[in-house]
Amino acid sequence: MATKRALEGQLAVVAGFENPRAALEQYPTPPELAAHVVHVADLQGDVEGRTVVDLGAGTGMLALGAALRGPARVVGLELDPAALATARENQRRVGTTTPIHWVVGDAARAPLCPTEPTTVVMNPPFGAQKGREGADRAFLAAAASLADVSYSVHNAGSRDFVEAFAADNGGEVTHAFRAAFALDRQFDFHEADRKEIETEVFRIEWN
Repeated sequence: MATKRALEGQLAVVAGFENPRAALEQYPTPPELAAHVVHVADLQGDVEGRTVVDLGAGTGMLALGAALRGPARVVGLELDPAALATARENQRRVGTTTPIHWVVGDAARAPLCPTEPTTVVMNPPFGAQKGREGADRAFLAAAASLADVSYSVHNAGSRDFVEAFAADNGGEVTHAFRAAFALDRQFDFHEADRKEIETEVFRIEWN
């Protein structure tokens, strides 16, 4: 198995959003964070030989990270067609030979019905924008319906909410770890050129 650092280096070529949309909270997942999540998932046996679904794939960072670790196939589901066009180009840059299916669709109403062992990886919107409160709840509900295990990135301090949601929907949080999210300035309302957000990543087993 390649190291986490090696995976991070492979993902460094992944381009972000050309015209990010604040309403969709389109913040690119940093390669360091994506490599961390995928590496942990791989160590747990949740990637190799399985179907991996990236909900809200954006420009493909998590999907491509998973594709580099030997899954049977990867599905990247994203609402924004422009982001998926960039994801396809990023696939060429990364050079993975794993089959990747880029699907335009709403992660909250995922048009997918996998029957094989499936892992969801996702960096859902945190619900920071007006009208998007609780957006991560819809993504967790989609993960519960699609997968037998999921990995998701949330704002720091979300553990009680995630554990309660999982318990109410036939799931159990088995692992949780903190991770820094480096956010570069990309919208006018951002005051700093770069800001680090504390996040938490949760592994949930769904029944």
